[in-house]
Amino acid sequence: MRWRHSIKLRLLGVFVLLALALSFAFVAGAQRAFSLGWREAGRPLLTDYIDRLAAEVAPGGTPELDRARALVARLPVVTLEIEGPVLRWRSHPETGHPGRWHVDRVDPGDHGDDAHEGRQFVQRTTADGHRLSFGLDEAVFERRPGALGGALAGLLLIMLLAYLYVRRLLKPLDAIQAGVRRFGAGDFSQPLDPGAVRRRDELGEVAQAVDTMGRDIDRMLQAQRSLLLAISHELRSPLTRARLNTELLPETDDTLPQRQALQRDLGEMGQLITDLLESERLSGPRAGLHREPTDLPALAREVLAELATARPEAAAVAVRADGALPAVALDRTRVRLLLRNLLDNALRHNASATGPVQLTLAVESGRLRLTVRDHGPGVPEEVIPQLGQAFYRPDSARTRHAGGVGLGLNLCRLVAQAHGGTLRIRNAQPGLEVVVELPG
Repeated sequence: MRWRHSIKLRLLGVFVLLALALSFAFVAGAQRAFSLGWREAGRPLLTDYIDRLAAEVAPGGTPELDRARALVARLPVVTLEIEGPVLRWRSHPETGHPGRWHVDRVDPGDHGDDAHEGRQFVQRTTADGHRLSFGLDEAVFERRPGALGGALAGLLLIMLLAYLYVRRLLKPLDAIQAGVRRFGAGDFSQPLDPGAVRRRDELGEVAQAVDTMGRDIDRMLQAQRSLLLAISHELRSPLTRARLNTELLPETDDTLPQRQALQRDLGEMGQLITDLLESERLSGPRAGLHREPTDLPALAREVLAELATARPEAAAVAVRADGALPAVALDRTRVRLLLRNLLDNALRHNASATGPVQLTLAVESGRLRLTVRDHGPGVPEEVIPQLGQAFYRPDSARTRHAGGVGLGLNLCRLVAQAHGGTLRIRNAQPGLEVVVELPG
């Protein structure tokens, strides 16, 4: 249930239960105090009053019906029952036995001698043997539904005001939660709600600490990104000189294998630096995209033609377009990088597979869907959530021996996110399937 995971609702529940408990304790204590102390305080006065009423009904020791009717008419709340050898009369026949009813109400806890004392308290016996039983008319004290409805409405109003007040007190929690979610997603462009940060209570202090933490993390990441970009740029110059010196080495039978291996390693280092620079540009808060109408099937064919020069198996990639695909405003260079990395990754792990790599392009619900699937060994299910992270490679099927440094899928994810899209990875059994969705 929601209240189990909400501090606000639980605090409100505690507040309401506490208010109800205090109200119940107060009312019960007051009733108990009155029920225990009323005999000592009010019994002498009420006894004298009943004696006066009895004397008014029977002034000469014999009850008079006219006087009894006059008394009840003058005091409508009083009920009177006369029982005796000469006169038997009841002021409110529909109420039953007023004397007996009133004995129960005088003290509900009376038993034995106390009950006999209660009957003596509300009953009087005249000189000629008549018994006068006094009581109160129940109809006068009958509870009205309107009063109960008003009390319930008042209680609900109090609960509503308490909820609004508690919600106002805990409002910084909403701002803190939203800020932590943004920071966790890597968005430091928007600080916490200023209203929560300016609060001068404990939650305001927590909001200030979280806001300061977000700014510090943002500065740290910006400094790390700037350092990485600077190092990558500085490495390009000595790397270019090393490649030039390699080209100047003599092409003899003894040095040719070492020269080719050195050129291959330097090429991988250059590609690594290029990928690092591109990943940092795309992961920054302002990833600049140069969008232009792009024919995605034609672009995919161009990428496959480029890959075929180094990987002849790229010519066997099955390309399928579901329906006519319109030209979409995309950053052509970044999407080319995405296609190249996805296809190169699939071809690299499809070498021993029986089926070719498949590339499917389609438009669904106004979004462009790009699917690349190989028929290789796939990866364990537990490592799929980590694919796409920088420099991550599973230790089983996809290893260093297959090539790559773990930046290809990370770059693809960053390209998709920069376009407002998503990248999903799943095992296709056999093989791995990568699905990229981009806005149409």
